[in-house]
Amino acid sequence: MAKQTKLVSSARPFLKWAGGKTQLLNEFSKRLPIELKNGKITKYVEPFIGGGAFFFYLNQRFSFERCSICDVNEELYLSYRVIQRSVKKLISELETLESDYLSLDDKERESFYYEVRNAFNRQLPEINFNTYQTGWIKRAAWIIFLNRTCFNGLFRLNQRGEFNVPFGKYKNPDILNEDNLNDVATLLKATQIHRGDFVTCRKFIDDRTFVYFDPPYRPLNETSSFTSYSKHGFSDNDQVRLAEFFKELDAKGAKIMLSNSDPKNENPGDSFFDDLYSGYYIERVPAKRMINCNGSGRGNINELIITNYPAKKP
Repeated sequence: MAKQTKLVSSARPFLKWAGGKTQLLNEFSKRLPIELKNGKITKYVEPFIGGGAFFFYLNQRFSFERCSICDVNEELYLSYRVIQRSVKKLISELETLESDYLSLDDKERESFYYEVRNAFNRQLPEINFNTYQTGWIKRAAWIIFLNRTCFNGLFRLNQRGEFNVPFGKYKNPDILNEDNLNDVATLLKATQIHRGDFVTCRKFIDDRTFVYFDPPYRPLNETSSFTSYSKHGFSDNDQVRLAEFFKELDAKGAKIMLSNSDPKNENPGDSFFDDLYSGYYIERVPAKRMINCNGSGRGNINELIITNYPAKKP
């Protein structure tokens, strides 16, 4: 694996991602460890890569000797690997999908969407996520197409691992962004991509590593749950396991940042995360609630940024 020693100036997320961190990048940038700014940190690890907003942001500003990203979501892992290895063929597949889709009227587009979604789900039992194969390329194109044309730009899987988001009525969806895919591919050439639980990244982390955790957020209430980025879900027990892993990496000397929802938005007496990360630096920052099908349910809330170092703002 080549080293990422040059800045990649313009890569950005290639998928719309529920819970994406673009809106919080400014808050994150105020809280970067000083060791990253003075060059003492040489590695970056992100065990819940998701849409990768912070990963792309950092690589526009810092040159790492090595980046390692991971996700338990098999489809997401497949997509990153395809861009890394076969971006030109992926672009060709997307060009065809985009051309065919945009030539249709609204009713035909909806039918086309469900044809692709059904084909995507039917193909699932045939996919071997353990070994890279050319069949992954069309599947990655379908993933991007569905993400760009589905309702609300969601990526949601049911317990069988099937994509189940309905059609979205976009007039001119941005299905293919060739320049960005090429930029992402350039960055990923020097990035290690792994599939699995967050502890999969343990062996890549030492005292010269900056780690960012962006787990599926703990639901603020019973109706706001959206942890179905993978068929596995993410429970309170998983949040506890993650806090234990956070402490393990802290003992190694790594610099760590974690973000999550703030349960005190709904219940001021809920100290779940305050208790889990007692002794660390916990800050509450304003953000917009983005995942709610009812527009009146979207608005300003607090989110948590937790670090194992004093996050001094300039």
